[in-house]
Amino acid sequence: MVRKKNSNTLAENRKARHDYFVEETIEAGIALVGTEVKSIRAGKCNLKESYADVENGEITIKGMHISPYEQGNIFNVDPLRERKLLLHKEQISRFAGLVSQQGFTLVPLSLYLKNGKVKVALGLCRGKKNYDKRDSMLEKAHKRDIERQLKNSTRY
Repeated sequence: MVRKKNSNTLAENRKARHDYFVEETIEAGIALVGTEVKSIRAGKCNLKESYADVENGEITIKGMHISPYEQGNIFNVDPLRERKLLLHKEQISRFAGLVSQQGFTLVPLSLYLKNGKVKVALGLCRGKKNYDKRDSMLEKAHKRDIERQLKNSTRY
């Protein structure tokens, strides 16, 4: 599957698709401070080690690093603070049940703009074992070889 990078995508967690099987994705809003939004729009965000957790009926993202905005002065906040996700109660309770019982993890897959607002693509993921990672790498290499052969054969 060839994915085109959307022009509205601000940050992407590529390692998540390597480390996890993504069972389901959901779009969520995120509660941010003004200087964080400016910093995200400038591309100063890292989702690499981030994950989402359910606490007290709320879902929060932990470990997402948003660099302080350069012109922010006193309005800048802690780059690694927990940020609340904006979801409906039914969605939160459904994900809380899946995460607690069936061994799923909530992982932010990407940050993007939609109608001027920053949104998070949140994935309901199950961890991969090492042999699963090797299998997916081999499968990707085989697809690449097939595409290369097809491209060369159509030239003549």
